[in-house]
Amino acid sequence: MALKFELVTPARLERSSDVHMVTVPGSEGDFSVLEGHAPFMTTLRNGPLTIYASAGAAPETIEVEGGFAEVNEAGLTVLAERIAG
Repeated sequence: MALKFELVTPARLERSSDVHMVTVPGSEGDFSVLEGHAPFMTTLRNGPLTIYASAGAAPETIEVEGGFAEVNEAGLTVLAERIAG
């Protein structure tokens, strides 16, 4: 099973893919999302967004700066103010 993941900045859709898991730097602390996660929305703090393409895969890290994350029945959407680098 896969989680639908989208990373969006004000400039464009940076990434849209099916992944195993994403760890997000939430303002209240890091949280990980798998398919079927309960719906919620939170603000982000600056930090690493860690993406696991499949179970046991090496993680990919993208630095995000501010924004929001929303988990719903469609998947995870991260609306980042900026991507560092």
